[in-house]
Amino acid sequence: MPILHRLPALRATIVAAAAATLLAGCATPTLDAQWRSVELPAGYLRGATVLVSCETGEVVLQRICEERVMADLGARGVTPVLPAPGTVAAVQPGVVDLQYLPAAHGLGATAVFSVTLGLSSQSVSPGFSIGIGGFGFGGHSAGGIGVSAPIGGGRVSSGYSASGRITDVASGRLMWTARASTPPSSDVGAQIADLSKTLLGAADRAGLF
Repeated sequence: MPILHRLPALRATIVAAAAATLLAGCATPTLDAQWRSVELPAGYLRGATVLVSCETGEVVLQRICEERVMADLGARGVTPVLPAPGTVAAVQPGVVDLQYLPAAHGLGATAVFSVTLGLSSQSVSPGFSIGIGGFGFGGHSAGGIGVSAPIGGGRVSSGYSASGRITDVASGRLMWTARASTPPSSDVGAQIADLSKTLLGAADRAGLF
């Protein structure tokens, strides 16, 4: 077959290989950013009671997130608790997680560990379409743009990001925050588990436990 006749197939092969390489390069959770207050003492959460909250648009993802985070905190010697229904007020614009403090006070919690879970990317098999989504907390939200290069029809898989924050109950100050993301996958539960593991691993290394 003449080389010119084979060019379309060759281009398709190259694009498919590039897509596979790109997705394979993002096969593990990523810690995107982390911040730690200079006022945060070493071992701040060691043996502490911590109120847990997961913020997301779907109840099923919220429950999976809360169970996973609570299990990971419990494995580190922390006593995780959930707010009772009706004890958390609506989010106020410009306020980050302060709505949890009354419930945390009532439960004797030292800190609030809140996680905002949101869609960050998507892929279409056997093609790919990658975009940076937006999610917000404390009355703020952010959005972004995406790049797509569809090769053909296929199943859409989604990737998620999680923003974790630890707020001191006594002072109301943000003590630590980090953001992690996972590559697109059809197993959302595994992604949430990976995000929790990544966030709490970062908190470990920051000396919170």
